[in-house]
Amino acid sequence: MSQGAPRPGSVLHRAARIEDAVHRRIEHRLSGRGWVPTITAYAGYGAPGWVRVMGRVLLTRPDPRKNRRPELVRGWRSFTTVPVADAEVVVVAGHRHHTLRTDRGGYLDADLEADLPVGWGEAELRCEGAEPVRARVRVIDPEVSFGVISDVDDTVMVTALPRPMLAAWNTFVLNEHARRPVPGMAVLYERLVNAHPGAPIVYISTGAWNVAPTLSRFLGRHLYPAGPILLTDWGPTKSGWFRSGREHKRQSLSRLAREFPNMRWLLVGDDGQHDPELYSSFARSHPENVAGVAIRHLSPTEQVLASGLPVPMEQAEKVPDAVWVSAPDGAGLSERLHEVGLL
Repeated sequence: MSQGAPRPGSVLHRAARIEDAVHRRIEHRLSGRGWVPTITAYAGYGAPGWVRVMGRVLLTRPDPRKNRRPELVRGWRSFTTVPVADAEVVVVAGHRHHTLRTDRGGYLDADLEADLPVGWGEAELRCEGAEPVRARVRVIDPEVSFGVISDVDDTVMVTALPRPMLAAWNTFVLNEHARRPVPGMAVLYERLVNAHPGAPIVYISTGAWNVAPTLSRFLGRHLYPAGPILLTDWGPTKSGWFRSGREHKRQSLSRLAREFPNMRWLLVGDDGQHDPELYSSFARSHPENVAGVAIRHLSPTEQVLASGLPVPMEQAEKVPDAVWVSAPDGAGLSERLHEVGLL
């Protein structure tokens, strides 16, 4: 995501130009049929003096069923919307007003001056023709030096994401109430934030922003501590056909290290994808920002679903002097973290 539309004269990849042309045509036709802009706000974060505000403007059909429970939907409904590019959005963060424009995907993502107090606060997002919405923002106390960064897929929620057919089933078909939490992880995270008062938790996933509301409801329903969820946008980019989920995670980790240079993070993931390798690389380049690494070992069955392999993937080389623990579930990780003094 970015703060606005592409700069004049910038050259987009052919796939992106095709996608933009399709979106413009659909947006024009649906606007004539009474569809209206709607703002989707994502949870953000920040520190005293600034906040990162994220959201998206979409064109949606007015739903006459006002009392319909939005959470009782299947994943594919999250993708039946059209982005509104170059929409003007006013963000009110405390007493500060900022005017932004959405990018080609309808997204806005900006670090803004703000005067919100430490803790959970709100920023209001306004766009002509849309109902104003409020985005939750976690303002982190600069005195806090410990936080948690967590993967989502197969770390807090069983998804088997790398297998295309299963990923499509989980994302587009499965009712969100049928999604299963990873045993013991919610209790582990609650113990961590209680053991380290004020500690923030940030969830990072390679999933699409379309499913952010679904993931937020899942985390809340299964009693995971609240925190921003950093997702990505599927589809063409300015320079290629597809986005790299691995690069999204790498950039998110690096950004958090820059934004909170005094924070030491506990990195939590699983061995079904590239988490050990990514965390190892981050720990080598930012040793001062890593409190430890906790890896959930997938079962043989989960390994087959996640990577097509009947045995765990080879773990990345551990970083010397870095705390590195592993276990098959939240209870086991809790024991290991207690042994090394992080819990």
